[in-house]
Amino acid sequence: MKSEKILTIGTFDGVHIGHQKILKRVVALAQEEDLVPTVLTLFPHPRMVLQKDNSIKLLNTIDERIQLLKNLGIEEVIVKEFTKEFANLSAKDYVEHILVDELNTKQIVIGYDHHFGKNRSANIDDLKVFAEAFNFKVEEISAQEIQDVTVSSTKIRNALNNGHIEIANSYLGYNYFISGDVVKGKGIGRTLDYPTANIDIKESYKLIPRDGVYVVKSEIEGLTIYGMMNIGTNPTVDGKTRSIEVHFFDFDKDIYGETLRIEFLHWLRSEQKFENLEALKKQLSNDMTDALEHIKTINA
Repeated sequence: MKSEKILTIGTFDGVHIGHQKILKRVVALAQEEDLVPTVLTLFPHPRMVLQKDNSIKLLNTIDERIQLLKNLGIEEVIVKEFTKEFANLSAKDYVEHILVDELNTKQIVIGYDHHFGKNRSANIDDLKVFAEAFNFKVEEISAQEIQDVTVSSTKIRNALNNGHIEIANSYLGYNYFISGDVVKGKGIGRTLDYPTANIDIKESYKLIPRDGVYVVKSEIEGLTIYGMMNIGTNPTVDGKTRSIEVHFFDFDKDIYGETLRIEFLHWLRSEQKFENLEALKKQLSNDMTDALEHIKTINA
């Protein structure tokens, strides 16, 4: 027999502290009821499919989202491909064929404002009616509980787009991060005595914080390595394309081709165009001093 599940449903972009409250409830109930704690999430984002809106940026790639959910004790993450056909499923077909037949759901933990089915026409009251018919339980998360956590993915995106890293991280409950491969750059950093790792992020929908210089850290070969990152077009050398470059402190190993997860800790300054490379080098020295001072306060 298929394992019986307790389920919550949502996009969970960011898997932030508001989401975590719901997810912890699912994990706790799963232990009480001997059910498998499960998340049903949709990908790609409905707006990407229904409105062909490719401008939407998400806080996590789908792989990052799955990992964050599993880190919180969710045993099964079901990723449903969001298609026009899926969007056209009636509420009854969605509940009967996906939640009940396919997933073997015995309990659902869901927000009071959850909508589902074609045109999002069904609500929590409809779900409770279906629960009677198909023999599963519904636990409703009240408006009060949801409003107690005044965090949203939109607020986090806005914070990142404004360089407010500490605010974003406090809402997320972890440091915002990007994951990408180290690729060859133009080598300009090395000529300035600040060699950089150029980071290539494959997923175009991943939100990259605003252009500027950041204090960051990464785990490399089991060690925590701090550094400073520049996001931008490198205007001093007439760069045209946006790039992500990290100069790691006290680190000079060849990491080309490796995949790094880089966490954002603090925004230092906007990207600037300098008169010449000497002026840029002087600023990089100041940035490094500022970054090291910040790291000292973190580790104090």
